[in-house]
Amino acid sequence: MLTLRCARTILLSGAGLGAVLLSVLLVPAASTAVRADGMAVGGCVGTHYSITCVTRWGGFSDPYIRLVPQRTEAEKARSAEHDRKWQSHCKPVVVQDPYGVPRYEYAAPRCEFGVVE
Repeated sequence: MLTLRCARTILLSGAGLGAVLLSVLLVPAASTAVRADGMAVGGCVGTHYSITCVTRWGGFSDPYIRLVPQRTEAEKARSAEHDRKWQSHCKPVVVQDPYGVPRYEYAAPRCEFGVVE
């Protein structure tokens, strides 16, 4: 969704007649009624030839925090069992490469993807 601010940015960047028409078309959209049950966060990036705008609508909270759904006890037990099987099958160890960077090594193939065979 382009906002009026984005249209002004296009206009100031020298995009020409197309930007003028775009800003004229967006003025009615920018003056519509405002919903009071949330807030919008967004922005635009672009060059002289293209522009991309994104807006996220949500409740009144930090828009950059995503809530993770809680897991049930059965899911937690299944996850713990998978981890135990993976540890016993893959036997991960941390070793340093020739540049001194710590890296994991595994006893079985495809363990870096969490695969338990």
